[in-house]
Amino acid sequence: MFELFRAGGWLMYPIALCSIAALAICVERGWSLRRSRITPKHLVAQVWTWIKNNQLDKSKLKLLKSSSPLGEILAAGLVNHVHGRETMKESIQEAGRHAVLSLERYLNTLGTIAQITPLLGLLGTVIGMIDVFTVITIQGTGDANALSKGISEALITTATGLTIGIPALIFHRHYERKVEELVTAMEQEALKMVEVLHGEREKG
Repeated sequence: MFELFRAGGWLMYPIALCSIAALAICVERGWSLRRSRITPKHLVAQVWTWIKNNQLDKSKLKLLKSSSPLGEILAAGLVNHVHGRETMKESIQEAGRHAVLSLERYLNTLGTIAQITPLLGLLGTVIGMIDVFTVITIQGTGDANALSKGISEALITTATGLTIGIPALIFHRHYERKVEELVTAMEQEALKMVEVLHGEREKG
C-alpha cells in the first residue's frame, strides 16, 4: 500500500486527506443522526403526560428543549401555546429550520469531497500523462521503465480518487435522505401536538 501511495505522486496526499475527512464525517453523522437520538420514541408521550397532569412548567420545558432536536421543536411550540395556533406553527417552523441546519452539519463538506476527489484523480492522470510524453520527447519509447512512472501515477491517482469519491457520494445522498425523513417526522409530531392542543383532532 505504501509503495502504491508513493507511486501515485504528490496528489495522493490531498486525496488521502479527503479520505480521512470523509470517513470521519460518515462515522460522526452515522452516530449523530440516529433516530433514537433525534426523535426519541417516548418523548411525545412524556409531553402529553406532563400536559395532562398540569406538570409542564419552565423546568420541564428546559429539559424538553435540551433532550433532542424533536424536544427543541416541541418546546418552541409549547412556549408559544398561549399566543394561538398560527404563532405556535411559526415557532415550530423556525425551530425546525434550526434543527435542519444542525442535522445537515458537515454534509456540504462530504458532498464537496465526493466531487473533488475524482477531479484530483483526473488531475493526477493529466500530470502522469504529461510526464509520459516528456519522457517520450527526451528519451523516445524504447525505455519502458522510464515510461512506467508516469503511467502508474496516472492510473493510481484516478483509481484512488474514484474509490474515495464514489462511497462519499453514496453516503452524502444517504444522509441527505435521512435528514429529510427525520425532519418530516419531527414536523408531523409537532403539528399533531398543535392540532390536539387546539381541539382540531383527537389525541392518539
